[in-house]
Amino acid sequence: MKITAIKTFMASMGQRSRALVKVETDEGIYGWGECYSPGPDLAIGPTMDYIFELIKGEDPRRIEYIMLKLFQQFRFPPGAIGLSAMSGLDHALWDISGKAAGLPVYMLLGGAVRDRIQVYRSVGGKDGKEAAGVARKLNEEHGITAFKTSPFRLDPSADRWGRVCAAAADYFEALRKYSDDNWEFAFDPHAKIFEPIRALQLANALAPYDPLFYEEPLRPENSDAWGRLRSQMQVPLATGESLYTKFEFLDLLSKDGADIIQPDVCICGGLLEMRKIAAIAQAHYVTVAPHNPMGPLATAVNVHFAAATPNFKILEYHLPDESNALNWLDEPYWPVDGYLELRPDRPGLGVEVNEEVIKAGEYVHWERGSTKAPDGSTNYI
Repeated sequence: MKITAIKTFMASMGQRSRALVKVETDEGIYGWGECYSPGPDLAIGPTMDYIFELIKGEDPRRIEYIMLKLFQQFRFPPGAIGLSAMSGLDHALWDISGKAAGLPVYMLLGGAVRDRIQVYRSVGGKDGKEAAGVARKLNEEHGITAFKTSPFRLDPSADRWGRVCAAAADYFEALRKYSDDNWEFAFDPHAKIFEPIRALQLANALAPYDPLFYEEPLRPENSDAWGRLRSQMQVPLATGESLYTKFEFLDLLSKDGADIIQPDVCICGGLLEMRKIAAIAQAHYVTVAPHNPMGPLATAVNVHFAAATPNFKILEYHLPDESNALNWLDEPYWPVDGYLELRPDRPGLGVEVNEEVIKAGEYVHWERGSTKAPDGSTNYI
């Protein structure tokens, strides 16, 4: 079997587009993958064309060989664009390999260690009571019992920090008051806090109400700062969506910088790389809760990762109809009682992409916007 073509599609997804990748072979078997959108999104296509010239004619089932070759051919660390493209390619190669073997991808990874995959969903509202109502609706419709929300009820760049922390605590207290006592709530400051002491103060404000985890309060660059922060905290510290490859995660974990890591299979280097990252985490007694704000194809890839990974914890999840991506796949994964079910009778990733649907979508320009502080400087996004 040989790779004969790689095609990139910019599929519409609400107010933005996502790059989907199709790898074709001379035996008629093809595979699909989804790339992250680090910006500029239109850079993924040319990068994928470049990658094709490096691997055309290769056997797509030699995933380790192909990914090693690409890391070597790039010479310098690939960065966000290169790793996004490589990640989408990796998904497609696994999809092909599973189809060729007549097996689900998780069977190629050693088989399932669990029967279903727990998910959590983001919620919000003007106050804790309203956010709890959103959570209750998700629970009633899909059985979801774990949720994530922003801790910020006041502007962290304009209001006194003590008031910001107090408002976050009041919000969490109301969430607990109006929710089932067994439900889990995580909090995501979204790397908007520059000073570690402030990240600790906010964590302490949330701690009395038992958060599932406290996600990425700081920027990811300084792993020593993460290690110091975690050593002072009383709640689980999670991070990793902005990190790439096993080397960056090894640096973080060797500093004891996280209780839970959150690699994104659409940018960390793909499913193969994420398995290596998870193995390093397992050796440090750290669990994995994949970052997954992407489309339903990325969710399918994550299902196979989660099924076969011993130290998997919980998966971030978006309902397929929330992002206008419902028609991307023939049968996207929907939660049943808060879990995604495995599909042992479907080879590869267990889904089929509706190519005509994604072809029909027009490219939608998207970029991250940055707000300004009262003094006119820009805030972290």
